[in-house]
Amino acid sequence: VQLVESGGGLVQAGGSLKLSCAVSAPAYSTYAIGWFRQAPGKARDFVAAINWRGSSTTYTDSVKGRFTISRDNAKNTVYLQMNSLKPEDAAVYYCAARIGMVVTTTVHDYAFWGQGTQVTVSS
Repeated sequence: VQLVESGGGLVQAGGSLKLSCAVSAPAYSTYAIGWFRQAPGKARDFVAAINWRGSSTTYTDSVKGRFTISRDNAKNTVYLQMNSLKPEDAAVYYCAARIGMVVTTTVHDYAFWGQGTQVTVSS
C-alpha cells in the first residue's frame, strides 16, 4: 500500500485547506484511513479517521466541527477538509492506512504511511 499526501501550504488563521491522500493498494483490499499530524518536537497525534465504506468517522476533540474527513473509493483518494484553521493546527500532516474495516485512533495500528504534507497557519 502506498500513500501520497498533497494540499498542504501556508494559510492565515481562520482560513481553509483541503488535504488529499492518494492511495495505491492491491485490488479488492479494504482499508481504513487515518490522518495524523506532528508538530516540531511533539509526538505524532491522531486527527481523524474513516472506515472503508465511509460510513464511520472519528475525530480528535480539538478538530470536531472544523475538519471533515471523506473518501472517494472510485478515485482511491481520502480527503481532509480543514476549516477555521488555528495556529495550533500547524504541523506535518500524514495519512496512514490500516488494512481491514475497523477505524482506530492509535498510531501503531496503521502499517502504511505517506511522506507527509506541511500545513502552516499564520496568526
